[in-house]
Amino acid sequence: MRSEGILIVVSGFSGAGKGTLMKRLVEKYDNYALSISATTRTPRQGEEEGREYFFLSREQFEKRIADRALIEYAEYCGNYYGTPRDYVEKELSCGRDVILEIEIQGALKIKEQYPEAVLLFVTTPSAGELRRRLSGRGTETAEVIEKRLGRAVKEAEGIERYDYIVINDDLETCVEELHGIITAAHHTPGRNGEFIQTMRRELEGDQIEN
Repeated sequence: MRSEGILIVVSGFSGAGKGTLMKRLVEKYDNYALSISATTRTPRQGEEEGREYFFLSREQFEKRIADRALIEYAEYCGNYYGTPRDYVEKELSCGRDVILEIEIQGALKIKEQYPEAVLLFVTTPSAGELRRRLSGRGTETAEVIEKRLGRAVKEAEGIERYDYIVINDDLETCVEELHGIITAAHHTPGRNGEFIQTMRRELEGDQIEN
């Protein structure tokens, strides 16, 4: 039954471990592709074109906006970031499930364009655990941590608009749960209309013959 891939949009609180979760999923299973964003910022040391990002000039990026060649985009700290439509749709047509990690507003915009996209929200088991993980990084000031927690309060208001909540308590368990959700999504009637129609025709033909 499986043909085209599914667009999987992943959001979550900062510190919930969604990036680590996505990387582990891709390592463990070979049918997933992490979406690569386009950006106007300059490459950092060690970054490669087409691996971390597609690096574009501001003029090139704005032309893509005008041509509707981006699924979504945003401007952050003076640079554009966005998701190329051609890359995502090419991977989907090849039967690969494309994972896009993005914040809530962008996720909801994508759902409008791709109603059958699966929206997943990654969270920690509790707010206390979220604070512990943010503090445990040792890379951010107390002020930054409080800002991230404040943002999490606002993000929590949109969780009910997602299809699934994934609680990242144990990494390997969470990876298996996530894989199971996506596998099940491939078997919904809405994604198997052609198979259903074929089965109906075959059953009707069998009745006529008998």
